Amino acid sequence: MKTNSTVVVGEGQKKVTFSQTARFSLIAGPCQMESREHAYMMAEALVEMTDKLGIGLVYKSSYDKANRTSLSGKRGIGLEKAMEIFADLKKDFGFPVLTDIHTEEQCAIVAETVDVLQIPAFLSRQTDLLVAAAKTGRTINVKKGQFLAPWDMKNVLTKFTESGNPNVMLCERGASFGYNTLVSDMRSLPIMASLGAPVVFDATHSVQQPGGQGGSTGGQREFVETLSRAAVAVGIAGLFVETHEDPDNAPSDGPNMVHLKDMPRLLEKLVAFDDITKS
Repeated sequence: MKTNSTVVVGEGQKKVTFSQTARFSLIAGPCQMESREHAYMMAEALVEMTDKLGIGLVYKSSYDKANRTSLSGKRGIGLEKAMEIFADLKKDFGFPVLTDIHTEEQCAIVAETVDVLQIPAFLSRQTDLLVAAAKTGRTINVKKGQFLAPWDMKNVLTKFTESGNPNVMLCERGASFGYNTLVSDMRSLPIMASLGAPVVFDATHSVQQPGGQGGSTGGQREFVETLSRAAVAVGIAGLFVETHEDPDNAPSDGPNMVHLKDMPRLLEKLVAFDDITKS
């Protein structure tokens, strides 16, 4: 089975298309789901800005951050409560939603509500997890492991397609470069696109400094725009950006999240770059 070069997620007027030849779609939201009130506040702001710019939106948030640097790291509100909130967000805003899964058992449970299952980079070679996610029939966004070359994602992709699921997106989020550092090789975007799947660029995790603050992960959010502009100029199907109204006090990934107030200006610039790239 071949991978679909165009992936469509969601239903109705808010369906979102991911294609290398169409305007990029946005996967965005806070790193962690913190509360119903916070999720609704973030969703309302993101809907307003993406509707204005004509960008498809997939709302993202994590119910459990299982890969914290230390045991003291805040992990999230939990699966059951998050699924209730995701269901209500979908009903009230109409957009599709995405979240991470970490175990085989979570796949079927999460797939009852969530439109896109995301495979964390650290788990991108875990065959049983990939097969379980594929068998749900939901669209998959799989992050390239920091330890993998872009051409190695061919084997990851094959695990999904041979398990009967062609709706897969490949996500670049940087490669390990020495200690506490990631670098983004823009060659990986066309290389992964050549495998036949839409490619997403994760701009905020690409500026992480893993474990860079000792007991937590650091980041350089000042470079999110630089890398996003480069990725859009190369050509991508989707852009992944975590955002928060107060990133410096967010429970996780604050140093690399974009401030919510800066998102409209960033997206306006990126749409202009995208229009030139795909004209």
